[in-house]
Amino acid sequence: MKILVTGGAGFIGSHVAEHYIKAGEDVVVLDNLSRMRLLGTHARNALYNWNYLHENYAKIQLVKGDVRRLEEVKRVSKGVDAIVHAAAQVAVTTSLKNPLLDFEINARGTLNVLEAARINDAAIVYTSTNKVYGENVNKIPVKKRGKRYYFADAKYKNGIDEDFPVDLCGHSPYGCSKLAADLYVQDYGSTYGMKTGVFRLSCIYGERQVGVEDQGWLSWFAIATLTNKHLTIYGDGKQVRDALWVDDLVSAFDKFIRSKLRHEVFNIGGGPKNTLSLLELLDLMQKLTGKRAKISFTEWRKADQRVYVSAIPKIWRKLKWKPRVRLSAGVERMLTWVSENLTLFP
Repeated sequence: MKILVTGGAGFIGSHVAEHYIKAGEDVVVLDNLSRMRLLGTHARNALYNWNYLHENYAKIQLVKGDVRRLEEVKRVSKGVDAIVHAAAQVAVTTSLKNPLLDFEINARGTLNVLEAARINDAAIVYTSTNKVYGENVNKIPVKKRGKRYYFADAKYKNGIDEDFPVDLCGHSPYGCSKLAADLYVQDYGSTYGMKTGVFRLSCIYGERQVGVEDQGWLSWFAIATLTNKHLTIYGDGKQVRDALWVDDLVSAFDKFIRSKLRHEVFNIGGGPKNTLSLLELLDLMQKLTGKRAKISFTEWRKADQRVYVSAIPKIWRKLKWKPRVRLSAGVERMLTWVSENLTLFP
């Protein structure tokens, strides 16, 4: 196969590119290298995954380009069999400051990628988000137990499934732009008969993730813990997420691309067996490293979900996929990677 990975210099995209080049496929990466500008990160770490691919995989074709420019996308996608669309504006905070830019990248950029996929009759995997469910998730009653919240309604003991409502609630501009793109991907599948997979991601983490306060919280907590940086916790720290090791996510993408399924929507994350709160993560990292980051608390962020856990029975039924890396083991591996690359975090 020939695979195009948009956003291939990012955390998820670079792992997708690495997976397929190791599998002997032809891989093209498209990225505009805007992470430094969008998230205010240091050039040393903003370009890390681009340089990593360049230095380790000479056969990957690296193209600096922008999904907002349709002709560029058409040109680089010529002859591809599948597109994994991971290019995005990824932070809620950035979307609140600049909703027009957020829309142009996430919604218009996705429409351009869909047009390129339609021209090439290529399968497409879209990295959507749990934020499409917006504040509807917070309408589920929660209770506190120890250092975490949990859903009080037994209906959601296995998490949020794909039929959960997305309407009549706040989302943030980021949630809106990702939902618009999510719906377009679904519609191109049904209208044009394309092979489309929408993956609504919970928290993805792993090696080569350079988290910041606004995005990639598990990685950011690891970096702060090991470099003695200050952590601000928005809310009380008892908010809970499920977390998924990045290689498990890439495995799910690959299973879909190689399957006979035509168009599907999947919620994907670590599921109920791989959850933790912010405070529990701090405890785990202290246990593993002997260090604890200095923290302070402030007000909840707009549209933050008290609890979000992915229900993953559908993806098991359809693709025979489930997480393989346990959360505690994954956190330990991530901490090891951060400790071996401390020069990336000035």
